[in-house]
Amino acid sequence: MSGRPGQADGVLDPRGLRALARRFVEWMRVTHYAEATLEVSGRLLEYFIRWCEERDVARPTEVTRQLLERYKRHLFYYRKRDGEPLSIASQKDRLSVLRRFFSWLVRNDHLLYNPASELELPKTPKHLPRTVLSVAEVEQVLSGPELAEPLGLRDRAILETLYSTGLRRAELISLAFRDLDRSRRTVLVREGKGRKDRMVPIGERALAWVERYLEEARPHLVVPPDSSDGGVLFLGKDGQALTPNHLSYVVGEYVRGAELGKSGSCHLFRHTMATLMLEGGADIRFIQQMLGHEKLTTTQVYTRVSIGKLQEVHAATHPARLERMRDDEEGGGTADEEPNDVS
Repeated sequence: MSGRPGQADGVLDPRGLRALARRFVEWMRVTHYAEATLEVSGRLLEYFIRWCEERDVARPTEVTRQLLERYKRHLFYYRKRDGEPLSIASQKDRLSVLRRFFSWLVRNDHLLYNPASELELPKTPKHLPRTVLSVAEVEQVLSGPELAEPLGLRDRAILETLYSTGLRRAELISLAFRDLDRSRRTVLVREGKGRKDRMVPIGERALAWVERYLEEARPHLVVPPDSSDGGVLFLGKDGQALTPNHLSYVVGEYVRGAELGKSGSCHLFRHTMATLMLEGGADIRFIQQMLGHEKLTTTQVYTRVSIGKLQEVHAATHPARLERMRDDEEGGGTADEEPNDVS
């Protein structure tokens, strides 16, 4: 016997955790999970397998509910190189993939019972979006790009599109010519989160900036061959599609340059669009459709951010209004008023 546990002379044990984890990821690929999901799932399973190998656990049949609880505690007490603990979301992700993996093992007759079936996931707090821009602040950010330069004109079109549509970063990067319907003023998001398509409206102003970018800037960025049908809409200075990190950097620089005392990038515009539309009277189900949320509960976080309407109702209906205070000051109150009983 040589190599890691679960390996015989360098050959993977077909009933070992490693071999079955590879088959599980391959099953996910055949089932059309997103590539990003495949990569993350494989990496998180690798963490668990290494932890098991350190304890001489090589096969799924050796994994018990008690062992999974030990792993859960390990994740809770684990500290990264900088001394920080794993976030609750990271702990939850590492345990969630185990629940899917062991469920798959049972369905495919590799296990008789699922040791992860009753494994409770950590409760993740529901945080509000940290930053949302006002209309005036958005306009200040939008005024940042230098419109005399092709890249500046492109950046203005990108910022306007993010603000108008609320697209995710990856969704904007992958937009192609054919996804933009100028006559209907819509954008087709192909295989958004969950690999689902959706149609999103784009406002007239954003569309006008995209049109200007296409006419005045994109011809200076494009590198032949380029397809007017399937070509990428927004290009980098090398004529290729933008990378996620570069787009975040570009948008973040304009936010910082506006000197608002706020930070954020692409998702900041997504949060802002949803919040301002709700404050403007949009139905939350329309916001859900625009954002591509599968569950309405995901969208409802914006009802807690959208404080404007609540403030209006509070000011109009709460009895302790400023007008009452002025009336009391001018008239001194009525003679038969009794002092409040605060006992």
